[in-house]
Amino acid sequence: MIGAMLIFVNSKRACYLQISGKYRNASSDDYRSANICASLFFIDRGVPLARSEDGEEKKQRGVQSVEVGARLLDALAARREPLALSALAEAAELSSAQAHTYLVSLTRLGLVKRDALTGNYEPGPLSLRLGLLNLEHQPAYRAAAPRVTALALATGMSVAVSVAGPQGPTIVRYERGGYPLHVNLHVGTVMSLSGTSTGRVFRAFDDAARVAAMLAHQSEADAPDMAARIDAIRVRGIERSVDAPSPGVSSMSVPVFDGKHRMQLALTAIGPTGLADVDWNGPLAHALMDAARDIAGLLS
Repeated sequence: MIGAMLIFVNSKRACYLQISGKYRNASSDDYRSANICASLFFIDRGVPLARSEDGEEKKQRGVQSVEVGARLLDALAARREPLALSALAEAAELSSAQAHTYLVSLTRLGLVKRDALTGNYEPGPLSLRLGLLNLEHQPAYRAAAPRVTALALATGMSVAVSVAGPQGPTIVRYERGGYPLHVNLHVGTVMSLSGTSTGRVFRAFDDAARVAAMLAHQSEADAPDMAARIDAIRVRGIERSVDAPSPGVSSMSVPVFDGKHRMQLALTAIGPTGLADVDWNGPLAHALMDAARDIAGLLS
């Protein structure tokens, strides 16, 4: 048996081996090649199923309709905002009628969803789950996960990990503390850029272009002193909210940076007002900043 070869199957389901620039039929006498070919009859002729002698990887046959549908998903990811059918079709270089057909199937699969009021398309729940699965393998998230659990246990506060998302800072991990909260926070919650300590931390430390893109999706009006408040956050390195945006709930938030001082995520401790010590120099503030430094140290 030849050590390196290419295997082809033609439209008549005859299997051939390429040897020294020639083809010969895989016979029953050559049991190894015959067995290989018997399992590959569904492959069309001309699609190589092995590497060539020089180790070059050959192109394999795929499903074209899947690749076309992926262009629509790629367009959504690139624009980072809900898109109308016409805009989405144009971005994916498809006709509106063709894009609509694919979007029907993608919606059924949960990869996209259509807003009932605007008719615009955005990533669906399955896309979110896939995104979170990918996120769980990112260094910053993996470094933060065990420390978030420890922080919740040590402080009794609920602790959220948030990253920049298309609509705003988005919770990607949420550890419940020992105190009940009368607020509905969960993985996938989008935080206000102006009304939450988490959002203001992103405004102070995240990439300016990314912050601007997130602000474009949130229609909140800034308070007159917002610019000065953001500057103060940059000096302190920490932010807090008291009874806001929900009465009876307070929080403190800090950024986490990588080795190049790029913000990767925010850690936010949340608890009932009166039980959450939000003093700038209190135990909760120090615990948050220590955790952020520990995570950053692993990313250097």
